Amino acid sequence: MDGYLAAASQAVELLGSTEVDAAWEEPSALPRMTVGGLAGHLAYQIFSVGTSLAEPEPQQEPIPLLEHYARAAWIDAPLDGEVNAGIRAKGASIAAEGARALAERARRSLAEQRALLAGRCGKQAVFLSPTGWALRLDDFLTTRLLELAVHLDDLAVSVGTAAPQLPDAAFDPVLTLLARLAARRHGQAALLRALARTERAPAAINAL
Repeated sequence: MDGYLAAASQAVELLGSTEVDAAWEEPSALPRMTVGGLAGHLAYQIFSVGTSLAEPEPQQEPIPLLEHYARAAWIDAPLDGEVNAGIRAKGASIAAEGARALAERARRSLAEQRALLAGRCGKQAVFLSPTGWALRLDDFLTTRLLELAVHLDDLAVSVGTAAPQLPDAAFDPVLTLLARLAARRHGQAALLRALARTERAPAAINAL
């Protein structure tokens, strides 16, 4: 939980920066997304936690974290496909309130979550209404951490600022998850060679 809160705090800080405000209507580093649309997508990662914490505790058993990614419709979806078009549209819709208003809403949402998470157990199940299944709270926050880490870098690059350095509590779960996803996609040998044997490294080792 501490890792998520730390990364979300960095996202709120970047969302409220003058660089993001000034570049709001400019193209971002991601295809077919403005800086504002990307900021909206980044902020959504925080808002989605508040939405899930407000859901009643599900009766269904939570699925494993890697199963969540095996079921995810957006992985390997085409850029022009319905899933990615929907993601872009949602980011743009969230961004419609403008840079300053969005940053303030993200700040308020995170402050509320600090109080809510203080009374939660990481093994508790939370329901993800967009997917229709449940995850353990710790696993769900790890999915948000991955999104925050990746899109913090995207947004920083888009506005010409240095990517925030995440604390270990935030970066370690992201690193572990990406490594597991990369190994599942490319195999253990490919991952080991990419990290330890550059002379035999594969051309690609992407996790997603």
